[in-house]
Amino acid sequence: MSNKKTTITDPHAEREANKYARPIVSREFILNLLEQQDRPLSLNQLAGLLDLTSPEDRHALGRRLKAMLRDGQIVRNRKGAFGVMTKMNLVTGRVSANSEGFGFLIPDDGTEDLYLSARQMRVVLHGDKAVARIIGIDRKGRREGQIVEALERAIHEVVGRFHQEKGVGFVIPSDYRIQEVIVPDEARGAAQTGQIVLVSIVEQPTMRTQPIGKIKEILGDHMAPGMEIEIAMRNYDLPFEWPANVIQEGERIAQSNLQKMAAGREDLTQLPLVTIDGEDARDFDDAVYCYRKGREWVLLVAIADVASYVTPGSAMDVEAYTRGNSVYFPNRVIPMLPEVLSNGLCSINPEEQRLCLCCELVFTAAGERKDFRFFRGLMRSHGRLTYTEVGQYVETGTISRPLIGVLGEQLKNLHQLYCELRKKRHRRGAIEFETTETRMVFGEARKIEQILPVVRNDAHKLIEEFMISANVAAAEFLLAAEIPAMYRIHQGPTTEKLADLSSFLKEFGLSLSVQGDPKPKHFAQLLESVKERPDARLIQTILLRSMSQAIYSPENVGHFGLAYEAYTHFTSPIRRYPDLMVHRAIHHLLDKKNPQTFNYSSVEIQTIASHCSTTERRADEATRDAVSWLKCEYMLDKVGKNFPGIVTGVTSFGMFVELDDIFVEGLVHVATLDNDYYQYDPVRHMLSGERTHITYRIGDRVTIKVTRVDLDEKRIDFGLAEHNASKKSQRKQHVKKS
Repeated sequence: MSNKKTTITDPHAEREANKYARPIVSREFILNLLEQQDRPLSLNQLAGLLDLTSPEDRHALGRRLKAMLRDGQIVRNRKGAFGVMTKMNLVTGRVSANSEGFGFLIPDDGTEDLYLSARQMRVVLHGDKAVARIIGIDRKGRREGQIVEALERAIHEVVGRFHQEKGVGFVIPSDYRIQEVIVPDEARGAAQTGQIVLVSIVEQPTMRTQPIGKIKEILGDHMAPGMEIEIAMRNYDLPFEWPANVIQEGERIAQSNLQKMAAGREDLTQLPLVTIDGEDARDFDDAVYCYRKGREWVLLVAIADVASYVTPGSAMDVEAYTRGNSVYFPNRVIPMLPEVLSNGLCSINPEEQRLCLCCELVFTAAGERKDFRFFRGLMRSHGRLTYTEVGQYVETGTISRPLIGVLGEQLKNLHQLYCELRKKRHRRGAIEFETTETRMVFGEARKIEQILPVVRNDAHKLIEEFMISANVAAAEFLLAAEIPAMYRIHQGPTTEKLADLSSFLKEFGLSLSVQGDPKPKHFAQLLESVKERPDARLIQTILLRSMSQAIYSPENVGHFGLAYEAYTHFTSPIRRYPDLMVHRAIHHLLDKKNPQTFNYSSVEIQTIASHCSTTERRADEATRDAVSWLKCEYMLDKVGKNFPGIVTGVTSFGMFVELDDIFVEGLVHVATLDNDYYQYDPVRHMLSGERTHITYRIGDRVTIKVTRVDLDEKRIDFGLAEHNASKKSQRKQHVKKS
């Protein structure tokens, strides 16, 4: 290794100087320097190369290296030297645990997951950020990892049921992916066996010991109203209480002088901008207006200007980043921002002036986007409309209340433009999967009375299309300026998933009809061609499973599902931190500032993007858990009853069935199919009887009996009420026809 001091100038020195009174070399520069070395460097060696001699500068370098370690950008070996992951055969990522004891490390760089044995999982908990060494390939051909170090512990508190047996106290977590927590007698407090408790982890697990905890709070009985949300919030470590400094900052923001802040903005208060949302919407962060200009369409998408209130590094910003997004439970929301903003200054309420960041889009008569611009505005919503009433008006022309009539011309323009954009979307080849969303209707004591499907009408679709248009414009605006920014990316299927998909389609006489990598339009064309087939649901499900998950990233690779080369999230800064980051980048450009002096570097945005992708998954999992518990409670009095349903998933251990009109899913375990021995075919996604040749696939209709409901495991078990022996012959006839 060369000891020669570096003479290269940090290209990000100006940005660092603007951010810190005593600037230090940037993360990018440190990473680049470490990558050029032939071995890891100690703090002293790195300081020597950077010619940092003062104790203050060395201390600042140490702090920066510690932050880079925490974020998984570098790693420290046993001798205390720092190196880059790629040169040390190391991978950083999040731990995903399985109830069977093993787990996976999901790499930050999007590469293939690392299998972690049950022994390796003893030192980490689900959600921990860790560094692992690739040690080989396991028996199933998966990359196998060995935990090197836990970088960031995700779980500090656990919710579960307290038990005491033979003098030993322990908590069985509600989240089945977390191992039991030992509770010493002096740490149990007044907790009694069977109660739901919140336990703080005082000692994280090691190779030799289980996690040790202390009872922090007794939540009560597990059947208490609202307990499912209390459990989910704590299980997933969702911040739901506002720190004192955030409350104080909110009180100061509430005193903001709107007119003073509006100086220099475009006055839109006379334009009939309107919000269109669901009847039960809890925050309003977007408004739209459309008019004809000659043969062209002009669409204005006005978004609440959260960035003008929430400044980088403020207490509210730190808390918003920690939360990452709002979390929407049935009948309750955990907001990203305090009520002073989410329901006040940044909620576009009718007839109230609001600061906004606007995207003005100009379209040709045929819906081709011709131009766009972003600007700051002062607006006033002229109406809070719902999807139901707007959908009724544009589809039937009937008026449900006087306000709709006043805005009739505006709504006609919105709908006519949407129709043109819809045609363009179809020509572009965006992929559209048919899915059913539901909403719960609660009665007394928060008990579910009904589970109803959400019917999407043209009002839902036009708002979605306009928001997508604004998001695309924002992405292109940021790309053109070459400013570090956060994009919403969705990559196409991997080579392995495409191979599996091709094998599956071949069994049905189908293909994507393309050589090489398929484009979104090929998936869209296939979906269109099979929508009238009886097995359309099966084909759609397998196509959907071949797709990757959309995430946030500083690297724009396009959005495969929407068939756009650039996409970001701009339209919901009240409830998504990535949107707030996009707004800040746009503000920076509107101020005519150098893109390279933006507050955030690409490396920092990568960290933020990874965090926001994680909080998004966390919110999805938390709400899914709460909904599963509520559905189990709803089914308690239905044990022993028969219901018709449709097969929604098939595995080696059974099949999942969703009940008609109830939209509750349960498992028919293969062991309950006692009329035959059933074998699982992973290519056809099918269970097949050895003797009877009865088969079960996604989309098959069955009648089931509810046999068991387990609230603790959030599991519903079904048994078949009848075996439909005619399905096999029906399917054979259809395959021959196709």
